[in-house]
Amino acid sequence: MRNFSELNEKEVLALAIANEEEDNRIYTDIAEGLRQDYPGSAHVFSEMAEEEATHRRRLLELYRDKFGEHIPLIRRQDVRGFIQHKPVWQVLPLNLDEVRNLAENMEIETQRFYRRAAARSQDVSIRKLLGDLAESEVEHEHRAEQLSDENLPENVRREEDTHARRNFVLRVIQPGLAGLMDGSVSTLAPVFAAAFATHSPWQAFVVGLAASIGAGISMAFAEALSDNGSLTGRGAPYLRGAITGIMTTAGGIGHTLPFLIPDFWTAMAVAMAVVVVELALISWVRWKYMDTPPVSATLQVAFGGALVFACGILIGNS
Repeated sequence: MRNFSELNEKEVLALAIANEEEDNRIYTDIAEGLRQDYPGSAHVFSEMAEEEATHRRRLLELYRDKFGEHIPLIRRQDVRGFIQHKPVWQVLPLNLDEVRNLAENMEIETQRFYRRAAARSQDVSIRKLLGDLAESEVEHEHRAEQLSDENLPENVRREEDTHARRNFVLRVIQPGLAGLMDGSVSTLAPVFAAAFATHSPWQAFVVGLAASIGAGISMAFAEALSDNGSLTGRGAPYLRGAITGIMTTAGGIGHTLPFLIPDFWTAMAVAMAVVVVELALISWVRWKYMDTPPVSATLQVAFGGALVFACGILIGNS
């Protein structure tokens, strides 16, 4: 890896060509990734990809005039100081706000690159083109805003944002909430039954740990295998399964960890306080993302938790 200051003009142009080609492909990938759900935004990114292709052609023409046909392969990752962008195919399904922010950051980074390159160049024609491209990137930002205004009127943007929120709820919040509810509620009975039956915090901890991990694995497989997402639009099954499994384990571990406290009643008091926090968090998520009235969400979750907790106490004291 080399410093940008060590590149000569031939290498700077080669890097600029590679950057424009990569940006063109990133915008094209984003457009394809958005086309089905967000056609308005997809059209914006297709137009931006065309802009990058035009910049690349101008750079290629100048490079041929100055240095011939062979272009050395120099990429962003070969030069210090460039931001490494994760390939679009690795972050599917695309988040609308994230790709909009990505595009903005790419334009700012490219603009800075051209200004630095133009300042170092001693060749008048190269300096002029790089300066023009820097200004073009500024115009590109305005062009992106213009394209957004043309293709994304307020009602379309609002529909796309609503659709993005719905996808987030279906693919992240819903499986996470299912896991958190299962882990927080279903493990109450075994943990507190073991605690009251043995009056040993360590025994309760072991039971809670086993129940939490077992429930996490079980819920992960259940979620992943129940729906491949092709018909429901709920996204990648293994991602949903991982979210559900992690949140299930986290929900059970939360009120299990206090039993590492040696004193039984202190551990019990802390565990009960954690349970209250867990149930309050579940109620908040249901209110925030599932459009459940706050009072109704609180009462439903509290009632279910109280039933399981009572079962644990009754079984533990039997």
